[in-house]
Amino acid sequence: MERHALTDAQWARLRPLLPPPSQGRGRPRIDDRLIVEGIIWRLATGAPWRDLPERFGSWRTVYSRFRRWQQAGVWERTLAALQADADARDDLDWARHFLDGTIVRAHQHAAGAKKGVAIRPLAAPAAASRPRSTSAPKGRASR
Repeated sequence: MERHALTDAQWARLRPLLPPPSQGRGRPRIDDRLIVEGIIWRLATGAPWRDLPERFGSWRTVYSRFRRWQQAGVWERTLAALQADADARDDLDWARHFLDGTIVRAHQHAAGAKKGVAIRPLAAPAAASRPRSTSAPKGRASR
């Protein structure tokens, strides 16, 4: 079995969650399993779509199916269904699927501020400025 290939059990669980092929219109659709394995390979390796191995077919086909399903919400629904199924079987450890922002490190250039420049709080200039309205304060009788 190849490294990024789906097992038969994984495919049997995933297949019903994907959109069915359209009936009788246009060219026959390339096998969904091959396309999904191409998508998994691309996402796991981080390679450009154009570098997809030929065994998955045309990179354009794999990419267009990925994008169509992404725009249709297929991936979100699939993840939700698989999580719900695993949670119902008590196979899902929610503590493992939690990302705490305090442990995510940003690159040193991520802040974008120039070195040596003091940063002023945004509220201070607004609080110190005088009111721009020329009307009399409410509650005071005019003379």
